[in-house]
Amino acid sequence: MSTNLLTLLPELILTLTAVLVMLFEPLLAPGASRKPLGWLAVLGAVGSGAAALCQLQFVNRLGAVTGFYGTVQVDAFSIFFHLLIASVVAATLLASLDYFHPTQVSHAGEYFALVLFGAAGMMFMTSSVELLMVFIGLEISSISTYILAGFRKGRATASESAIKYFLLGSFATAFFLYGIALCFGATGSTAIAAVSAGLTVTRTPLFGWLAVGMVLIGLGFKVSAAPFHVWTPDVYQGAPAPVVGLMSTAPKAAAFAVLLRFLFDAAPQYRTHWAPLIAIMAVASMTIGNLGALMQSDAKRLLAYSSIAHAGYLLVAFTATEHLAVSAACFYTAAYAAMNVGAFIVLTQLSGFDEKLRTIDDLTGLALRRPVLSAFLAFFLLSLIGIPFTGGFFGKFYVFSAAVHSGYTWLAIVGLANSGLACFYYLRLLAALYARPVADTVGDTPTPRSITFPAALALTATAAATLFLGILPNRVLNLTQRATPATVAQNTVQR
Repeated sequence: MSTNLLTLLPELILTLTAVLVMLFEPLLAPGASRKPLGWLAVLGAVGSGAAALCQLQFVNRLGAVTGFYGTVQVDAFSIFFHLLIASVVAATLLASLDYFHPTQVSHAGEYFALVLFGAAGMMFMTSSVELLMVFIGLEISSISTYILAGFRKGRATASESAIKYFLLGSFATAFFLYGIALCFGATGSTAIAAVSAGLTVTRTPLFGWLAVGMVLIGLGFKVSAAPFHVWTPDVYQGAPAPVVGLMSTAPKAAAFAVLLRFLFDAAPQYRTHWAPLIAIMAVASMTIGNLGALMQSDAKRLLAYSSIAHAGYLLVAFTATEHLAVSAACFYTAAYAAMNVGAFIVLTQLSGFDEKLRTIDDLTGLALRRPVLSAFLAFFLLSLIGIPFTGGFFGKFYVFSAAVHSGYTWLAIVGLANSGLACFYYLRLLAALYARPVADTVGDTPTPRSITFPAALALTATAAATLFLGILPNRVLNLTQRATPATVAQNTVQR
């Protein structure tokens, strides 16, 4: 197999599958079901995950593999995120197969293709070791998610969601691109390995500091970290529920992967400058996210502020030494992806395309009407809190332990305090499901639709992953501990 083909195999499978979906979609009658296209998209996502496992076999035997003149690198780090993104995309697609309103079914093919194109961009970001290539992957991912955010056509909130995400996202992307330009100005290169070497001898260190700051701003928006979080609640509220589950996990995972590679590979010598900034962003994200969630009555907005807080928890890991930071951040990303995607799959099944059940009051007494879905949602909420025997508990444990071992004990204490604060709004939602008195008017609310087999499959998989990460975390930790992003590998096959 060609080395270049190997390095981009998962991305190529996703892209080719998306193209096939677009080619087959016009062949179907306007009112016909697009579910076969959805199954084709699921097959593409599963195939990309299998391709990532194929890459892992080569990496285990040969070491890191680079292609396209050293701009793309496949190692345990990128493979971990390839597998994670493929899993999130497959679960999202399964939950979306029966999601669309009958009047919107003709647009479902475009939806499936956009999800796959976006996933290809996310994977490309994680394997790129050249900043301009990262930018290309970022744009592929962003353009797809901009469109997906407004996919509930005809709804004012959907249009607002897409416009806000596009305008603010474009502005943040400009910061990221300007940071790349400053990297080139300081070092004469945009390759991460060359940037790392150049920053140690540059005659313009101010350019280097500004470059790190600009990249932090650009990626801080993508992960919805404070103070770059203002778009998150409105965009999440207007976007389709399965899209929110996707965009709150997979693009964030890709952005965190880029941030890990950039800070620890390209700018480790500036750690004394960026580590305090990361700590401040972590504290702000945790505090603003949890305080904002306390005041929400809309379930999607509540989970949006929760997403901001969890970005802060994950940023705590960045203050640790490289090996601890990468391992803890990777594990937390996987745990958060499983429980958050699962929570949004439940909301998708409860509210449907029209999202008639969306506030906490609407969910009152739901355990009496939909006990299974309520139990799944309760389990995911407990994991988001960080209750033992769930992935959320060990995710926070490893993140805070990494911070303590690296001298940031105060930051771990702030994180623990915020975790306690988060219990109030998660338990408020749980109380609505199980403990709040049911009013006489509850019977007038729309009956939630029955869960479909594909959605049940996705929901079971996310719950199993959350439970597995909480009971047997060492299996995943063994992979994350190998995932240190070594841009300059000792044993590298290059084309």
